[in-house]
Amino acid sequence: MPVTALLDLVAITVFVMIGRSSHEEGLTVVGILQTLWPFAIGAAAGWSIAYVLSHVRSSDDSFGHDFRPERIVPAGLIVWSCAVAIAMVLRYLLHQGVAFSFIIVATISLGVFLIGWRAVAAFVAKRSS
Repeated sequence: MPVTALLDLVAITVFVMIGRSSHEEGLTVVGILQTLWPFAIGAAAGWSIAYVLSHVRSSDDSFGHDFRPERIVPAGLIVWSCAVAIAMVLRYLLHQGVAFSFIIVATISLGVFLIGWRAVAAFVAKRSS
């Protein structure tokens, strides 16, 4: 699980660095951290929600005891949606900017990164078995 969380953090950091670079905001450590933290908090909340859901027993057992954080469903989708939604709320509350176009770009880009590495990992695992 720690490797999966680290990969999510790397994916979010790459997104932030690409965004800052494309807007010529500079790649200083402070600048990157200032842009990164709302998305990291959102992803951490997604991880927490996915963890709780994976340990809740129900008659449906949708998540089951076979929950794995590197899977796209449900963990990847939960982490992705929380990373975007919570980051946008935090950015709005702190007047960091949440233009509609930014919400669209962040949603698509983080989807590609957070779901993408999971899809590649699933493909590699399937090919190797």
